[in-house]
Amino acid sequence: MKIYDSRQKQKLDFIPIVKGKVRMYVCGPTVYDDAHLGHARSSIVFDLLARVLQVSGYEVKFVKNFTDIDDKIIKKALELGKSVKEVSSYYINSYLNDMEALLVKRPDIEPKATESLESIIKMITILLDKKIAYKTSNGDIYLSVDKDNLYGSISHRGGKDDENISRVGENTAKEGERDFALWKAYKGEGDIGYETSLGMGRPGWHIECSAMIESILAYEGMSHKIDIHGGGADLAFPHHENEASQTRCASGIEIAKYWMHNGFVNINGEKMSKSLGNSFFVKDALKIYDGEVLRNYLLGVHYRSVLNFNEEDLMVSKKRLDKIYRLKKRAMGETNQVDENFKMNFLEAMSDDLNISKAFSVLEEMISACNEMIDKDPKNKSIKGKVMGNIEFISSILGIGGGDPIRYFQLGVSEEQKIKIAHKLKDRDIAKKEKNFILADSIRDELAKDGIAIMDTQSGSVWEKIN
Repeated sequence: MKIYDSRQKQKLDFIPIVKGKVRMYVCGPTVYDDAHLGHARSSIVFDLLARVLQVSGYEVKFVKNFTDIDDKIIKKALELGKSVKEVSSYYINSYLNDMEALLVKRPDIEPKATESLESIIKMITILLDKKIAYKTSNGDIYLSVDKDNLYGSISHRGGKDDENISRVGENTAKEGERDFALWKAYKGEGDIGYETSLGMGRPGWHIECSAMIESILAYEGMSHKIDIHGGGADLAFPHHENEASQTRCASGIEIAKYWMHNGFVNINGEKMSKSLGNSFFVKDALKIYDGEVLRNYLLGVHYRSVLNFNEEDLMVSKKRLDKIYRLKKRAMGETNQVDENFKMNFLEAMSDDLNISKAFSVLEEMISACNEMIDKDPKNKSIKGKVMGNIEFISSILGIGGGDPIRYFQLGVSEEQKIKIAHKLKDRDIAKKEKNFILADSIRDELAKDGIAIMDTQSGSVWEKIN
């Protein structure tokens, strides 16, 4: 398998630290608001990676965190008149519900910053003892970036002359303009703090990920702490750069062997951003599109590329999902038996840095070939069995195609409409039994005008929405 390493800026052979095992960490959301499409894309990308690794025979341990203490969460809590825990718990549940709707599997472990204080304090203490971190007069603790000669090696940013470095601003107590906070001292009313050996305060954003990896995921005595560290491209600097620096300085070992970053989501030609006012919440998208349809669309652009979200492309991509379910409908009821040649070709494409375009090309060829074979021999159970096996395999990797075809082709029809359709189908069945075929045909025509097609089967009439 090959993956693109953001640090070395090239595709590399994936060689795990321990044969047959993969330890992967992905930065999760800061839970002060609902999940947006950027969160959705990152979740789907690394869900896809974990699935590919598992199907390829690796034992995967996947960790993804929740930042549940942060300036933005405190601000939101004050605005709402609620506790930080109430706010973070609400948005964690909201996030999990959205990801479930997108058919994203839960990671093996989902640690929270507030539940990781012991490991955070331990790492900060090590950095203080090594004189790599320092405490300011107001109790804040910073890492001295100048003491890390490898700072900037992950993102290739953050050098002394880099315009993107964190500026001192009003914080005159900070020794270097690149230094970043490990611990924020309690500032009084309106702030949140925990009584610890470091003083009353709370962790900075970057330290939590390093500490979580160290305490729950890291290999002991190996060349790197974990195999893969992932997240959105916006996290490469400063977040991932700072993570790498903390771990390197505290332990003398690099945090990750491979770094992977997914591309941005653009809406209306602009990078999705709260400040631009074009952040598209997942919950709002799910009111319009089924989660599987949305997942299929977000999968369709290579994970490192920018995804320009628009409805026209989404509806074009849905045709691929339609083809999968139409083929599945033709083969339902047969025993699954995957075509090994198809499986090999599809997995080969996905093993090339998740080459989704090539994988979908293999999928399209399979759908076309299977439809032709069923056309020629409609009663061949072996062919249909391979169709079901192939689609089950696709679902195990892509997370699409695993549902009921009848339900899928009824998407977009309200419950009220479904009740009305059921009554009309009942009236039509009665008309057919009474040999009143004129009435039966008129009911069919009436439903067709409303965008509903009826199919008569041995077990009765079924319907689907006409796209």
